[in-house]
Amino acid sequence: MGFTEIFVSTHDAALKRAGALEAGGAAAPDAVRIPDISDFEVERLGDLAGVAVHAPGADYELAMVDVASDSLLGVPSAMVRTLAELLTYETEGEGDVLEDVAANWAAEEDMPFGADQARAYVRRIAELAAGIDPATKSGLYVWTS
Repeated sequence: MGFTEIFVSTHDAALKRAGALEAGGAAAPDAVRIPDISDFEVERLGDLAGVAVHAPGADYELAMVDVASDSLLGVPSAMVRTLAELLTYETEGEGDVLEDVAANWAAEEDMPFGADQARAYVRRIAELAAGIDPATKSGLYVWTS
């Protein structure tokens, strides 16, 4: 299995990034590159985050954004909001929501990393989601090899 890269971009820049990745490009400095997972595992992260912030059942399914690349998927706005919320969601005695989501994600079947690595990935993905400025027409994208 290859890798999945998650990044913030405009649509046009995302298509260029997908082309670079398809040609074997290196990880972008501000992207999250995770080896040995697919888009399915990213969708599962959205599902787990949704349950954690009490927003289950929203649209957490990644969608193809352009016929130019079937490896490039867009993260729906509901999932972007949910992921960003992991950084600030307040619970009453339930512990750290981001930590719980990361532990649950790492515990998923066939995940190639443990809870500590998952925590780092989830935090970086949540930070990407939180940093999206709608005024720039940017979105969160997933590219999977």
